[in-house]
Amino acid sequence: MTTTERGALARRMFGLVEPIGMVTFSDAPHEELMALGLRNYWDGYFAGRAAPLGRVPAEVVHAIFYNFAPGEVARHIPRVWDITTPEAALAARERGCARALRQGIGELADGPGLVRAADLLTGAGTSAPTEGRALYAALRTLPIPDDPVARLWHAATLLREHRGDGHVAALVSEGIGGLECHVLHAVSVGIPGEKFGRVHHLPAGQIAAVIDGLRARGILDDDGWLTDAGRATKERVEALTDELAAPAYDVLGAAEIDQLVADLEPLAAALEDSDGG
Repeated sequence: MTTTERGALARRMFGLVEPIGMVTFSDAPHEELMALGLRNYWDGYFAGRAAPLGRVPAEVVHAIFYNFAPGEVARHIPRVWDITTPEAALAARERGCARALRQGIGELADGPGLVRAADLLTGAGTSAPTEGRALYAALRTLPIPDDPVARLWHAATLLREHRGDGHVAALVSEGIGGLECHVLHAVSVGIPGEKFGRVHHLPAGQIAAVIDGLRARGILDDDGWLTDAGRATKERVEALTDELAAPAYDVLGAAEIDQLVADLEPLAAALEDSDGG
């Protein structure tokens, strides 16, 4: 398989795995995490996602998560560990995500396709290289759930964070900072950089400085949209992200990939329909 073909496979799998991983940010896991005594959504977000790392300082979480403004992580880490433990947060997140996934896929949760998908995806999720992948490596130390629904979510999370670690590496290679990557994504899909949800809450001067920096480098034009050089930068980041994600699927043969795609397609479709309902 050529590099281009492997990248295309990684992109295809991302489209099928991401809807499963995204249940992490839905109501059911939020409820489970709030039941631990946490204050709000972002407490739950940082507790659940950072829990595999253990009780590391906010500076470490900030570096690994990459795309939060200075000080945002420190509003939650380490305070959440005064309320609960990483172990409790992990258990709560798994319970909530398994519940959310079952709700989203309905009767498919009890079908043979889900078990096959969970097993194949776990094979991929536990075979990727860990070097340079701090969050993925931390997740790899966790036990694999016995329940097939929870196992499918866990495998999707492994692959999501493996890809995410690679995406950070791709951004770093292009000199795109944590806040700059939000603006780069926003303008690539037609949203003004200052209006994007992950940065629009920042002080106007702070986000203006980010946009001005991209403009000074020729990535954005005077109106705040991508230049040709900016589009090329975005394309290189995405292509390298796909390339770095591809090794996870090397463990699967062609027939297994075909089977995995066939089993994931109805699950992803059901989750997308439930989100839109």
